[in-house]
Amino acid sequence: MTSASPSPTVIIIGAGMSGILAAKTLHDSGIQDILILEANSKIGGRIHSVQFRGHTVELGANWVIGGGPRSNHLYEIASKLNLKTYLSDYGNISANIYKQEGGLYPKHIVSAALEVAETRDQFCTSFSTRLSAPGHDRDDVSILVSQRLFKEVPTTPLDMVIDYFYNDYEDAEPPRVTSLKNTIPRYEFLDFGDQTYFLADSRGFESILIYIAKQFLSHKHEVIRDQRLKLNKVVREINYSKSGVQVKTEDGSVYQAKYVIVSVSVGVLQSDLIVFKPHLPQWKTQAIYEFDMAVYTKIFLRFPYKFWPSGPETEFFLYAHEKRGYYPIWQHLETEMPGSNILFVTVTDEEAKRIEQQQDIKIQEEIMDVLKKMFGNDIPEPDEILIPRWWSNRFFKGSFSNWPIGYSQRRHMQLKEPVGRIYFSGEHTYSRYLGYADAAYFAGIETANHLIRCIKHEKYCNGYDRHSTIDRLHNEDPYDPDA
Repeated sequence: MTSASPSPTVIIIGAGMSGILAAKTLHDSGIQDILILEANSKIGGRIHSVQFRGHTVELGANWVIGGGPRSNHLYEIASKLNLKTYLSDYGNISANIYKQEGGLYPKHIVSAALEVAETRDQFCTSFSTRLSAPGHDRDDVSILVSQRLFKEVPTTPLDMVIDYFYNDYEDAEPPRVTSLKNTIPRYEFLDFGDQTYFLADSRGFESILIYIAKQFLSHKHEVIRDQRLKLNKVVREINYSKSGVQVKTEDGSVYQAKYVIVSVSVGVLQSDLIVFKPHLPQWKTQAIYEFDMAVYTKIFLRFPYKFWPSGPETEFFLYAHEKRGYYPIWQHLETEMPGSNILFVTVTDEEAKRIEQQQDIKIQEEIMDVLKKMFGNDIPEPDEILIPRWWSNRFFKGSFSNWPIGYSQRRHMQLKEPVGRIYFSGEHTYSRYLGYADAAYFAGIETANHLIRCIKHEKYCNGYDRHSTIDRLHNEDPYDPDA
């Protein structure tokens, strides 16, 4: 069992995907006197598997992506572990969209609306490419502005729920606030493919992260016992100077190190959970506060029996409401968990925040009203409901980041830039796959590599070197051998 140094070279705050990958990268480079401080009782962060009525469900990351020109590390690990994954069946959405007051939209009407949405999406991609063309870099616009230029802005309940499916369902914020240039095209799918696999395994999505952690942290009987990982350690204060850092936790513990990597979410950085002494410089604080932390919430319900359509091409169904984002995207788990009688609905942004502030019984009443509109009054009440509250949780303050309109690439450089001996990591620092677990994976590696260069070559300790900066301004392609 590896013991923890009383004064490690590096402290890593957060044992989510980016924190664990940063620690592993440091360890593999020979820097093994590290200490990982995690606020929760287990590793994972926003990769969070829980038990629900005898089944493992994912409150956070849920899909792995494959089938593209580049291999996806998380997909490969899932395959190596023989985790159960299921190709998400979006094939017949046109036959599965319900009206606000009940009844399905005719398939030919939905097909026409989907065709407009697909053409609009292609225009947005083309326009974004033109805005970002080398030598012709132009001001950014929101996705909504590009829709206006296309002369097809969604306004009806049907058009809005389809647009929600295309945009909010990925970004967790609406097109009016989301950057076009820095969101579209979606490199996650261009690089890794458009085959999205829903992970539904009793070991949970977090088993991918545990597999990675066990490659460098000592463990016994599948339990990580390495003394360099300390759980239930809530960091509240970071003191830094030219000579080192001091980290204080809520339980009164004090840790000293030469450097610290902060891998908490940008939402936590925006909150008052962690106090930096001295205060972070204005340019850093502004870069943090101007970025967006979005909220993406999956609400799970278990019923005594299923009353919704099941079988091929029924997995996903949409609810069109005059209020955009009102309990819009539904998925049953009859394919992944036969006989479970589990449904879940995805809500985002302001609706997710509104819902979080209500009592469970009120949320259940709203959901049941929607389900009765879709399937009639003769349906049972759920046996149980599970409502994550990402926005209210002080250790997360949201689900994942989103790039807002008006936020420049220069500002994003400042978001990831170190301040003295404090380095920053997390999915919010990795623009190519922003918001996805893949972003956290590469961000941890990237941040650790920059710190390693600093430790080995002092000239790199005052921020990122110029060559790295150029790479980052061109979407920091992790597969570029020259990056």
